[in-house]
Amino acid sequence: MWSNKFEHKDKKNKGIKNAHERRSTKKKDLMTKEEKFRNGMHIWIAYWRANPHRFVTEYLQIYPFSVFQGILLYMMFSTNYFLFWASRGLGKSYLVAIYCIVRCILYPETKIAIASGTKGQSINILSEKIQDFYNKSPLLQREIVELKTTVNDPKVVFANGSWIKVVVARDSARSARANVLIVDEHRMVDNDVIRKVLTKFLTSRRRPRFLEKPEYQNRKDLQEANTEIYLSSAWYKNHWSWDKFLAFKEKMLEGKNYFTCGLPYQMGIKYGVTDPERIKDEMSDSDFDPISFAMEMECIPFGEASNAHFSFDEISKTRNIKNVFRPLEIDEFIKLKEKHGLNNYRFKNPNSTPRKDGEIRVISMDIALMSGANNDASCYVCMRAIPHGKSYVKYIDYIETLEGEHSFVQANRLKQLYYDYDADTIVMDTNGNGISVYEDCTRIFVDPERGTEYPAFRAFNDEKMQERSYEKDALDVIYSVKTSGASARGVLHEMHNYVKKQFETNKINIPMTELKIQELLQQEKKFYKMSSEEWAKYVLPYYNTTRLVNEMINLEKKIVGGMIVLEETGSGRKDRYMSLGYCLKYVQEQELELKYKEGRDSQSDLDFLSQYLGF
Repeated sequence: MWSNKFEHKDKKNKGIKNAHERRSTKKKDLMTKEEKFRNGMHIWIAYWRANPHRFVTEYLQIYPFSVFQGILLYMMFSTNYFLFWASRGLGKSYLVAIYCIVRCILYPETKIAIASGTKGQSINILSEKIQDFYNKSPLLQREIVELKTTVNDPKVVFANGSWIKVVVARDSARSARANVLIVDEHRMVDNDVIRKVLTKFLTSRRRPRFLEKPEYQNRKDLQEANTEIYLSSAWYKNHWSWDKFLAFKEKMLEGKNYFTCGLPYQMGIKYGVTDPERIKDEMSDSDFDPISFAMEMECIPFGEASNAHFSFDEISKTRNIKNVFRPLEIDEFIKLKEKHGLNNYRFKNPNSTPRKDGEIRVISMDIALMSGANNDASCYVCMRAIPHGKSYVKYIDYIETLEGEHSFVQANRLKQLYYDYDADTIVMDTNGNGISVYEDCTRIFVDPERGTEYPAFRAFNDEKMQERSYEKDALDVIYSVKTSGASARGVLHEMHNYVKKQFETNKINIPMTELKIQELLQQEKKFYKMSSEEWAKYVLPYYNTTRLVNEMINLEKKIVGGMIVLEETGSGRKDRYMSLGYCLKYVQEQELELKYKEGRDSQSDLDFLSQYLGF
């Protein structure tokens, strides 16, 4: 009556040495070798489809593959709508490439379209990530029959009929069809293009061949939904990408087939993806931008405060200048100097835009002498003002900053830019730190870099500053601004209002974003010939413009004694904004003279003056 509950049911076959033969059943014995293979394959495919993160390490043997990447990959397969905000350097492209490979292998005849603002950006996923996986994984080499990373026809074709193709997020991509749409850096893509063009790719579903059998034709539960995947770093809250995130979040909380999340740089540090030393260096940089860092590294979208004087929308719509002014490099200057004469210091800069009738060119300078994260930088702004009716249309051609340089170095750079830009006027604050740079400008000195002797400059609108000029016959080219003292608050109040009006009325144009200019430049051959150092120098004016925008929308407005006062928040700065404001203040006075001149031509002196004097 005694029985051992741990005794194997197949005890009668315990004497048989072959374990597979001992445990086989009559049903399995009747299966052919091909049927056994198919049965085992079905089990493994079901297992890996339910565990795509394990397929990466167990089958493809792709490493490294972190826990957080495995969770994200699982959610990409488990939802139909996926939106991921990743900090810079977190491996977003790495994750996308893995998803594409796994999806194409486990789901035959899958069609994947990777879209982005530029074709080059999407090709990088194929040429760098998938190509690297292909080189390291023999099993992946068996799955892929064609891998092309050329600009003309980039694609990856799999033996089971799946493919990955790259499209540019433009109207011309209307003919593409796909089961999976991946929009890389979706914040850089026009939302109308996504809605009206890209999502229209998903018109038909993947249809496995077994659904053609009569017994499955009415099984709607076996129909696969198409997938939309959006990946980017965080951006401004008034951008459409923020609204899309909120919509995904609400759907996810309602239990629908949506997923979204954002992972900051700390996640990358924990799993060894991000270098903590580089993060420390960036945060300790004297030119550290907390707004850009919060968006790019901490996945925190930025929105201007409720009491902000400037809005992101009114500024960003003016970012349409493609070609900026380029100061002369030392080798360019030497060639021109040899051509035009050793004693010449004012000759045509081939990098400068030709003048228009009535145009005035201004260089403004906000001055700082101390470097460090808590100190402002000296900033130069180059502006063209072209007459249009009774006002000027303004063009910001160039922005440059200097950190902690001696007053002479700053004065020397100012004169270099003055002649390179063929400027008419310099605008600078001659109070506080500005006095030392101003006094250096009033001297005749030799440029230590270019070996050229520059004449002395002095203020033409301030008698006291004229008296401080070292050379009494200096050129009258400096417009002196005083932003401290009894009358400074009124001057700044008027300046803040005028700057805001220029952006509201679209009477000012500033350089494009560095991302947009990269997109445009990738269409030219010279982009691919640039070294990293050349590219950094090329994109710097656009980057400084982005920093200008961040400064402006981060300024809080306060009303003190009926006057507008703009203050930085946290560790924010306003050196670029102040330099821009100085430029516009001078142009504002020129506009008054322009209106006065036109008014004089059509009215009598008394009638014209009465409208200004309140008669």
